[in-house]
Amino acid sequence: MLFGKNTNFDKDFLLQNMMGPNCVRILEELTENIEINPDMRILDLACGCGLTSIYLAQEYNTTVFAADLWICPTENYRRFKEFGLENKVIPIHTEAHALPFADEYFDAVFCIDAFHYFGADENYLDKHLAPLVKKGGIIAVSIPGLKKEFANGVPEELMPFWQDDINFYTLDWWKALWQQSDKIEIIHAFSHLCHSLAWEEWLESPNPYAVRDIDMMAAEGGKYFDTIGLIARVI
Repeated sequence: MLFGKNTNFDKDFLLQNMMGPNCVRILEELTENIEINPDMRILDLACGCGLTSIYLAQEYNTTVFAADLWICPTENYRRFKEFGLENKVIPIHTEAHALPFADEYFDAVFCIDAFHYFGADENYLDKHLAPLVKKGGIIAVSIPGLKKEFANGVPEELMPFWQDDINFYTLDWWKALWQQSDKIEIIHAFSHLCHSLAWEEWLESPNPYAVRDIDMMAAEGGKYFDTIGLIARVI
């Protein structure tokens, strides 16, 4: 599990701190299509245990605001200090609908494995996110979703694991949602090539949710799930 030219993650550290499909692998693929330089100020929205924030700061020497609701910022700050990044990554405790930042403050926003929890709303992008990004800046997300819509409802094999608010949708669904906005233009929308590997690595984690997901992914069998990447420019 080696990522980028400048990033050095220990496999055990990754497995202990994952909160879903391997966010670092997903982010690495997402950033292949984005130019990032050290002068940029980045919001890592719903950063979890800060793995993606560490990657962005180490790989690109950029300043990152690591924002999360569920993980204590003091815990994340300790992790950032372990990597010598206490002056590059700023831990923030906040909710996605109450982001405490000035308009046009960021050059880019990234959100990996979490946007579906709060962003599956036609108003979220325009009201809460796009205003924070400079004109010409980037909003880039990777979202767990579906390869295609369920024609006859949720498949029987997935019913034991399904939740009504899971917000798993297709690439076309997310594109249509974002195309309603007049504040951004989509420049890339795709299914991640690393989808299967990112999930396999997550299932190695001792996280109780990963252990729970083993049966779900066995039932899914590669037939239904996808990881969706969306990159947009603020206009």
